[in-house]
Amino acid sequence: MSKVYLAVSAAPDKKLGNVSDEGKVYRSRVGFDEHVGGVDLASGKVYEARLGLDKLIGYVDFENGKVYLTKFGPDEYVGRVDADGSMHRHVSMGADHYIGKVDQFLSHAHSGGAMLLLVLPALEGKRQGEELGQAEDTSE
Repeated sequence: MSKVYLAVSAAPDKKLGNVSDEGKVYRSRVGFDEHVGGVDLASGKVYEARLGLDKLIGYVDFENGKVYLTKFGPDEYVGRVDADGSMHRHVSMGADHYIGKVDQFLSHAHSGGAMLLLVLPALEGKRQGEELGQAEDTSE
């Protein structure tokens, strides 16, 4: 299993979970880790674990490491993964931002699955928390 980390500025990176050799992605929890989804290693498609059928949320392009989020209409390019395990979030009109890493690179599929299932949701949760904090500050 490879460990997945979220980049934290001016502090050690935060461990979010693990990705197994088979492509299963787990979020770190106290006690047992939570299975959040997986990646099909042959196609690069990333699935979120659900009760019943898993939901397709995106895919990884094996040739260049680009990661796409599946949505209604054209798929959204959200970032890329490099052969050293580092992940970068797409920024329009600028350089992509480093957001995390997989400590042991197995494939672009493994890193892309970890990015879509662990790192991006952690960033979105952090951003929503910041927005809620700003909304509370302005209401006073």
